[in-house]
Amino acid sequence: MDLTCDERPSDSPLVERVWRRQGESSGSSFISMAETHWVMVVTKQGDMTVLTVHGPETKATRAYALPGAEYFAIMFKPGTFMPILPARIAVDRRDVDLPEATNRSFWLNGSAWEFPDFENADTFVDRLVRNGLLVRDPVVEAVLRGLPVKMSSRTMQRHFLQATGLTYTTARQIERARYAVTLLKQDVSILDAVHEAGYFDQPHLTRSLKHFVGLTPAQIIDKGRSERLSLLYKTAPF
Repeated sequence: MDLTCDERPSDSPLVERVWRRQGESSGSSFISMAETHWVMVVTKQGDMTVLTVHGPETKATRAYALPGAEYFAIMFKPGTFMPILPARIAVDRRDVDLPEATNRSFWLNGSAWEFPDFENADTFVDRLVRNGLLVRDPVVEAVLRGLPVKMSSRTMQRHFLQATGLTYTTARQIERARYAVTLLKQDVSILDAVHEAGYFDQPHLTRSLKHFVGLTPAQIIDKGRSERLSLLYKTAPF
């Protein structure tokens, strides 16, 4: 079975969703699919608590869940970023663990912050915004909504890369691949998934999924598959 989690929407316009997950007692391995969002993850294992800034991923990689660990994460909308910790520095699993202050807090920008949790995540995000540590680039939001922007394509791309850590083209390719996985897991046929997700043909879909997801379409729909995939959220292509 692929990884699952409890998730909820957020009241913050900067947050995509908040999720939590209890790991297996013995730990587990899985395929971490490419992802356009960056997240703050709080990991609790025994007496250890760590807050990690986990950036976008441009390809599928092997990942591992710690035995008995509890995970809680705040997933931010594209275009939301921390100027002092931009997403580009944490792309492709170059995660940044923030230093622990006490067993209940961590250091950020010279101050001790209490670890957030599933219930108070919105309050934590609001505090980040008030302190100028979390901002949103309106250019990225406009581009994703298909609105015109009064700047050159090169300048727009620079905004997108600065705020998301990805180029616009790569982000679109990742979201399309994840959408195709959603379709296949909903028992949509491979040929219909090619059409619905906007691929040229089945070989195009297969190449994309092998790179961004780590499995072929046939492997994804295989009910007896042993390879597990990372969390898959309700998503649609840009």
